[in-house]
Amino acid sequence: MAKTSTTKKVTRPASAGLADLLKQRLQTIYWAESELVSTLPQLKEQSNSQELQAAITEHIAQTQMHVTRLEEIFSALNEKADAVKCEGLQGILKEGAATVSQSEEGPVRDAAIIGACQLVEHYEIAAYGTLAAYAKVLNEKQVLDLLLKTLTEEKKSDQILSAIADTHLNASAVGEA
Repeated sequence: MAKTSTTKKVTRPASAGLADLLKQRLQTIYWAESELVSTLPQLKEQSNSQELQAAITEHIAQTQMHVTRLEEIFSALNEKADAVKCEGLQGILKEGAATVSQSEEGPVRDAAIIGACQLVEHYEIAAYGTLAAYAKVLNEKQVLDLLLKTLTEEKKSDQILSAIADTHLNASAVGEA
């Protein structure tokens, strides 16, 4: 009879895999937030609406705080704060820049800027929601609290952008066409 060989599969506990996934996703959102610190001022310069400029100014300061908060999270996890390029957000930023540059200056461009910013916000909301779910399961209370604080701020930023668009800006953009 032929002898069959068996290979013992070595598996890591699910929590170790999830902890690694948390770290990987933190690295990409860290890159994303750092990238936004330099991208948002460009969008502010291209906008005409003072209300939109004020919202972007506020979001720049908030994004800088998100970078600092992510560094706190890495520290709490005893990890080095390393940024890994976020291909998803890079694509969203590239698409947004193209849309904004192809838009006519004025309310239409401002509407394009809001749309581009909201795509970023929705990406961040999804990312922070997922990270918070991982931190909760991993029982990383301090990390969870910091992530939820950022998630709340991202949702509020999205609401502010919607309010600016809905109150008058999109209607003004129709008048420009």
